[in-house]
Amino acid sequence: MEYFTENLESMLELLETLVNIDSGSKYKEGVDKVGKILSGEYRELGFSVDVRENAEHGNNLVIKHKNAQEPKILLIAHMDTVFPAGTAAARPFTVKEDLAYGPGVADMKASQVTLLYAMKYLLETENEALKNVVIILNSDEEIGSPTSRGLIEQMSETVDYALVMEPARKDGSIVSSRRGGGRYTVTVQGKAAHSGVAPEEGISAIEELAHKTIKLNRLSDHQKGISVSVGIVEGGDAVNMIPDRAVGYVDVRVESEEQSVEISRKIEEICSVPDLEGTTIELKGGINRPPMELNEKNQQLLSLVQRVGNTLGLKVKNTHTGGGSDASFPSYLGVATIDGMGPIGGKLHNEGEYLEVNSMPERGSLLAQTISAIHEKDSK
Repeated sequence: MEYFTENLESMLELLETLVNIDSGSKYKEGVDKVGKILSGEYRELGFSVDVRENAEHGNNLVIKHKNAQEPKILLIAHMDTVFPAGTAAARPFTVKEDLAYGPGVADMKASQVTLLYAMKYLLETENEALKNVVIILNSDEEIGSPTSRGLIEQMSETVDYALVMEPARKDGSIVSSRRGGGRYTVTVQGKAAHSGVAPEEGISAIEELAHKTIKLNRLSDHQKGISVSVGIVEGGDAVNMIPDRAVGYVDVRVESEEQSVEISRKIEEICSVPDLEGTTIELKGGINRPPMELNEKNQQLLSLVQRVGNTLGLKVKNTHTGGGSDASFPSYLGVATIDGMGPIGGKLHNEGEYLEVNSMPERGSLLAQTISAIHEKDSK
């Protein structure tokens, strides 16, 4: 880990620059600013950067070594955060003792820096693995990857391995499986009426949505890893009116593809028939991230990462998490995939988000040596 330890100060300088740029998923200007900085860094190393333009969200980047022909190792790291514009100015990058703070410091701007320096290490050591790597830096992971999912799936068709740079868990574990998930919108149309003058003429859209909310929430089976939750409801224009419109926003999490199919069927069934005569229901959405299951390919890659960790004196644990990430896409397409390859962090997505600074050399070493080990295995 000597290389990464010696370069930790410069890694932190770049991290400070990135953290102090607002790059919320819907703030294109900020995401693209991060992308331009990282593009410049990679181009200085002799990498090509293919900018995939987006009109609304930030641009996605496809990066690979100039001599890469048919790379088989895909690395994925997102540039966006969950924080709105102005957060970086209000809560800029700081380091206190061994922890760094700031919006997106762990999820995943430290991962961006670690990935870049892993490439620098491989370049300086003239490691042939560089020619076997393709990198996607995407702009919209935090909102479900609407523009980058297709790009990730396209690249997944030509690779055999995927390493995803979400931060390691608080105990240092990498992520070997994730729940899948999706979002639905349930829109109910009723009939408006004055609640004092002619309430009998009205048909309450909120009442109908209440029936649907209860039925949908009852689909949850937490022991099996199934969660269905109506998290936001909207409806009504005035307290003295029978509401003619109501909207419910539904979050769904599942452990397996079989559960995904079954829950989708049940949600459609519930919303196909109104409980309150005279109302109509429109259902939109679906499962937008398949589950990442610990299948045989993923298990083999996990074992390789753990063996690499052992050579570095690191005991690499693995864990399952309910949150979604881009790792689901290559895994679902049959690519051996492991997530959580970034540095260690915690309290993600809130003002207490932190990074364990001293984990950057460890995780940089683990990433670089894992890439090298995969390449050696792939070359045999």
